[in-house]
Amino acid sequence: MSNSVLPILLVDDEPKILFSYSLILKSVGNDNLITIEDSRKVIPLLEKKQVSLVVLDLVMPHISGTELLSRIKTEFPNLPVIVMTATNEIEKAVDCMKEGATDYLVKPVEENRFVSSIQKALEVGSLQNEIISLKKHLLSDKLENKEAFDPIITKSKSMFAIFHYIEAVARSHKPIFITGETGVGKELIARSVHKASALDGEHVAINVAGLDDTMFSDTLFGHKKGAFTGADRDREGVIVKAAAGTLLLDEIGDLSRISQVKLLRLLEERIYYPLGSDLPEKSDARIIACSNQDIDKQIQEGRFRKDLYYRLSAHHVHIPPLRERSQDIPLLLDHFLDDASSSLKKSRPEITSELISILSGYHYPGNVRELQAMVHDAVAQCKGRKLSIDNFKDLKRKKGSFAVKSVLHAEKGDVSVSDIFGRVPTLKEIEEHVINEALKNSDGKQGPAAALLGITRQALNQRLNKKKKST
Repeated sequence: MSNSVLPILLVDDEPKILFSYSLILKSVGNDNLITIEDSRKVIPLLEKKQVSLVVLDLVMPHISGTELLSRIKTEFPNLPVIVMTATNEIEKAVDCMKEGATDYLVKPVEENRFVSSIQKALEVGSLQNEIISLKKHLLSDKLENKEAFDPIITKSKSMFAIFHYIEAVARSHKPIFITGETGVGKELIARSVHKASALDGEHVAINVAGLDDTMFSDTLFGHKKGAFTGADRDREGVIVKAAAGTLLLDEIGDLSRISQVKLLRLLEERIYYPLGSDLPEKSDARIIACSNQDIDKQIQEGRFRKDLYYRLSAHHVHIPPLRERSQDIPLLLDHFLDDASSSLKKSRPEITSELISILSGYHYPGNVRELQAMVHDAVAQCKGRKLSIDNFKDLKRKKGSFAVKSVLHAEKGDVSVSDIFGRVPTLKEIEEHVINEALKNSDGKQGPAAALLGITRQALNQRLNKKKKST
């Protein structure tokens, strides 16, 4: 059983029972517990401190468990409560369930039954809290923790939707799977998750691509002295550094099958084994995984475990490629110009609206990272006060072709010309469509639109005049 972020409250007037059930929970890895013998202390404690679950005896002096159950469900309706009693009465069990109890257990409770009931109640409570949090954040226009997302430069609605989702799930402590093409900013999003989660520990990132099983285990879990040749002393793995914090596993799709089993154990049981040790160690690090690969395809091909995928994707964030949020390009361009000029110790060059339009029409297979590299290279080459298309080597040779390509992708991924028109269009129809899209992307300005199309402004003007005469 994984540790809950909030403690479990055990309430019983018999100290021996409290001790017994505390041992059971600690034996399965949950030692975040509060025990109370006096039922009068329960409500005051709940008013001051949040708990994840209440396990409640029914027959107690002062305030009975039945009365406590009613008060808890009235004052803390989303708090799960498990009722335990030595009385095996069907009517009493029905009454408790009607009152809102999550489960009804008859003492003495079998250990496995007790543990499974606790686990199910924690999962139900977690889901309820996530639903409440999602409603709260997704229906709000404002971010509560805006500074967590400050490093991400965007004005895209799809990105802000992701921010709201992250705020809703960041504190759940469950794994998050971040997917997206190379260069979209997956690690930046992971850092935002860590900041929004308000965890006390560090954010630790490792790239698992190219690590064989031994290297993966040694890097992640560490080793004991004598575990292998050259292991002359104990060494802690990065998971220790990430205690009470976040562990980011980048390029998880490249992880070997053997290593996948070890990671699955860590996610399911919150335990791991350092190399050379038979004694399990506990971990409370929150796991975030990133991948730019098609995990569904890997699962079908038997290269990635389906059960591991489900564990990792308790929450899933997919970052759209830059071509689907072209409104971010001018913002990113401005930022990268400042950054490149500063690092190269050069005056910041000017950039024309026509060049911005050209850059906004490019497909960017390498996404934000490609744009950053292109701008840095262009600033390094620039010898005058203005940047021009000549400073962008890749764009210069693609000037006449990528604009049409970007228009036809239309911020929705790959589509064919037939998809747009519902049939194979005529050349005249294609020309009209592309011109209209270029003008729309340029706010009706012919100069930037002509630059997008790779023709002169005069040539565009002639085509527009010809169209007017024919209509």
